[in-house]
Amino acid sequence: QVQLVESGGGLVQAGGSLRLSCAASGSTFMLYTMAWYRQAPGKQRELVATISSYGSTNYADSVKGRFTISRDNAKNSVYLQLNSLKPEDTAVYYCNAEHRSYSSRSYWGQGTQVTVSS
Repeated sequence: QVQLVESGGGLVQAGGSLRLSCAASGSTFMLYTMAWYRQAPGKQRELVATISSYGSTNYADSVKGRFTISRDNAKNSVYLQLNSLKPEDTAVYYCNAEHRSYSSRSYWGQGTQVTVSS
């Protein structure tokens, strides 16, 4: 079992920046691929970025060049740096942990709200 707690959301003006954090419980953090998803009102949850246990990253086209995902295995944490924010980035951002060998072992945080004003 992995418990995830996100923090760092808030209200920011367009063009601004935020840094989201996700702290994970447990001693097997390195075995998990970590990801950030987001869900805007009335829309489906979408993948924003992933980082493997080895540090390989992937991004949605809509955030490439603006968002950066990183992880600190010593702190059992994953981060998402959001730069050049746009109103369309407004959403609840969720942290996800998926075991690299057993995809059924997938866990979610409670989400953190990011609101970008124009």
